[in-house]
Amino acid sequence: MLATQKLGSITCWGTRRMVELESTSSEETERIGAAVARELGPGDVVTVSGELGTGKTTFVRGACRALGVAGLVTSPSYTIGHRYAGDLDVSHLDLYRFDGMSDAEWGDLEAYFEAAVVFVEWPEAGEAFLPPARVRVRLRHHGEAHRLIALESSEKALEIRLSAGADPRV
Repeated sequence: MLATQKLGSITCWGTRRMVELESTSSEETERIGAAVARELGPGDVVTVSGELGTGKTTFVRGACRALGVAGLVTSPSYTIGHRYAGDLDVSHLDLYRFDGMSDAEWGDLEAYFEAAVVFVEWPEAGEAFLPPARVRVRLRHHGEAHRLIALESSEKALEIRLSAGADPRV
C-alpha cells in the first residue's frame, strides 16, 4: 500500500498506463519499489531509468527487501549485474557503461533472466535485446529533495493496484 505517497497523475498512452508518484525521501522511494515488487514474479522485468542521483538503486533496494533479499543491495555499475537470493531470486543489472549491446554481451547477461525478477538500470543500451518490461520506472528530480517516480505498465489492473491507497495530493 502506498498510503504515504502523493499520487501525481494517471495517464494513458494507447495500451500503456502510467502512475506518477512523488517521493520526498529515500525511505519513500524504497517503499514505492517494495510496492512494485509485491506485484512481480519470476520472469518479470522492470526497467529503471533516470538521471544520475535520482534514486534508481534506492528503488531497486526497496524492491529487493520486499522480495526477501536480506543482504547488502548495491549498484552493479562496475560489475554489470548482481544476483540476490530471497523469497524469489532477484537480478539487478546496470547497463550504464554500455553504448549499445552486441550479441556476445547479451549472451553474457542472459543467465540473469533465468527464473528471477529482473531490474535493469539504464536499459536504453539493451533495448534491442531485453525482454518486454512488465513495469517501466522513470525517476527524475523534482526540486532539491524530491523525486517524481513514473510507473508505466500496459496492465490496467497493475496500475490500479499500484495507485490504490495513494494520497491524491501534490
